[in-house]
Amino acid sequence: MPAPDEIREEARSLREFLNYHAYRYYVLDQPEISDAEYDRALRRLEEIEAEYPELVTPDSPTQRVGGKPLPQFETVNHELPMLSLDDAFDVRQVREWFGRVRRLLGLGPEGQVELVVEPKVDGLAISLLYEDGVLTRGATRGDGFTGEDVTANVRTIRSIPLRIPPGDGPEPPPLLEVRGEVYLSLEAFERLNERRAQRGEPVFANPRNAAAGSVRQLDPQITARRPLAFLAYGVGRVEGVTLRSQWEALRLVEKMGLPVSGDARLFATIEAALEYCTNWMSRREELPFEADGMVLKVNDFELQDRLGVVGRAPRWAIALKFPPREEVTRLIDIGVNVGRTGVVTPYAVLEPVNIGGVVVKQATLHNEDYVRSRDIRIGDFVTVARAGDVIPQVIGPIISRRTGEEKPFVMPSRCPSCGEPLTRLPDEAATYCTNSACPAQLARLLEHFASRGAMDIEGLGEKVAQQLVRAGLVQDVGDLYSLTEEKLLRLEGFAEKRARGLLAAIESSKQRPFWRVLTALGIRRVGTVVAQALAEHFGSIDRLARASEGEIEAVHGMGPHTAAAVRGWFSQESNRRVVEKLRLAGVRLSQAGQAPREGPLAGLSFVLTGRLPDLSRAEASRLIAEAGGKVTESVSSHTDYLVVGEDPGSKLDRARELGVSIIDQAGLRRLLRVEGDSG
Repeated sequence: MPAPDEIREEARSLREFLNYHAYRYYVLDQPEISDAEYDRALRRLEEIEAEYPELVTPDSPTQRVGGKPLPQFETVNHELPMLSLDDAFDVRQVREWFGRVRRLLGLGPEGQVELVVEPKVDGLAISLLYEDGVLTRGATRGDGFTGEDVTANVRTIRSIPLRIPPGDGPEPPPLLEVRGEVYLSLEAFERLNERRAQRGEPVFANPRNAAAGSVRQLDPQITARRPLAFLAYGVGRVEGVTLRSQWEALRLVEKMGLPVSGDARLFATIEAALEYCTNWMSRREELPFEADGMVLKVNDFELQDRLGVVGRAPRWAIALKFPPREEVTRLIDIGVNVGRTGVVTPYAVLEPVNIGGVVVKQATLHNEDYVRSRDIRIGDFVTVARAGDVIPQVIGPIISRRTGEEKPFVMPSRCPSCGEPLTRLPDEAATYCTNSACPAQLARLLEHFASRGAMDIEGLGEKVAQQLVRAGLVQDVGDLYSLTEEKLLRLEGFAEKRARGLLAAIESSKQRPFWRVLTALGIRRVGTVVAQALAEHFGSIDRLARASEGEIEAVHGMGPHTAAAVRGWFSQESNRRVVEKLRLAGVRLSQAGQAPREGPLAGLSFVLTGRLPDLSRAEASRLIAEAGGKVTESVSSHTDYLVVGEDPGSKLDRARELGVSIIDQAGLRRLLRVEGDSG
């Protein structure tokens, strides 16, 4: 039965009401109604559309999140390229750029050109296409010429209108392409990471990575749960209206109901523009989002056309990058940390200094070569920066302030935690402690040993691993198999049921395949893919332990560094003792007796490249192996599938050349017949 006229009118009125108030809330930050009133109107519209599906329209607020996960993103060709910007790192370089602009336009040394200046949001560049006022496509920048169709995902971003809202302004043009940045505000980024940490999920390194990863989710439901925002910075294709300048374009976009920076300004002279930029360098903390500089653009579109483009960067625009936050303080001492993989890293002990509102007492020195190449000495006055405004690092010494009492740093030859000799391989900057029983590494190694991609011991997480080490119940991972209920009951939080559950999980782990044991041992450079290759080639841990570097390197996919790391691990007496403990405990140390692999991926070969949204490489390799598939390091004509994540490397090009099937994480899950979600 068709919807009555009064219901049609009510649905239309509700859509208009909800879109208007979403604009007031998400774009203008000037709400006029309560959240409860908005929610009541939304629920009523949902009821109407459920009863009369023919009333559902593309711009309905109920349609922001819809559809099933995509198998992959379709490509989009940008008719007008989405250009990148050249960078300037100081005012002098901006003046040089403007001097070139003057010369190319035939102006004298005092000639002026109007400039638009706005903050450079550190997010993901997006193109939004509106046809007759309705959002019809959203696409990533990609390489500037070809991007990905992410329409379903940008529809979930509340500050992006699905239909240009009605108002007193001009009618929307027949075609309007708006370009801008999808980003996470600093507040939203902190909230998102807090939630992920509480759920035991990995946190994002910075707001840009979080925004980019969210937009490129194949499941729009996941994107919808990320608090993304949008800020427009310009236009691409426009039909039905004539725009003569960047400033006119920003004002049109603003009238069309899309957010633009309230800090964008139009200047008549380069001096006024530069004064505004340098003022923001000291006020960057006031911005609600991560910004890495200010963008200066020639305002007049005709002048932009005359200036043209070099490579993929316009001559008519430049980004003045914010300097890293830096301060000078004294380096009191240089210590070394032993990381969970055995990497020994020098760090600076500093006289406390406030950098960007954070008191810094220590800073990274990266590695021995970093200290030597910059001649950083104990007692130096040094410049310290917060890299990415987060991680403090020593940039270098102030030589002119030396007194002669400064002391060069000497990297220790033995591990400061266990006393074992340290190792540094040729052509590598890192120094390692290869003793698997090293106390500084042990808790993290236990956690890795018990992880899902390794021995999968349920109940042995970070906290329990630390308890076992502090109590002296384990000296290496082999000691896990000599734990008893009596010993575990000494630990805080352990009663009989929990102790028996952990012991049962440890007992069950003895039946894990040999390649997972190799993965669990924490041998440097041996992840799941390498472990599987070594297990299949050598068949047992005894044959692997006897193998020379040359024999290991001869295995398909092995390089000299991996071979040296494996050989080095087995050359340590402490590590050989661990192997014997595992043998006595009955842990599987050979391929013998394993049942042939069966499952939906039996006989198929996979290669992984890039970062998957919510699976680590180890987890993806484990799922493939358990389903009967095989994971290799390099793409060949024998590869059945390339699984592609964010920032894929040259393997993607090779797969295309060979005609290898390319899938993403969602495609892999379908092959595995596994449901997954990472909110």
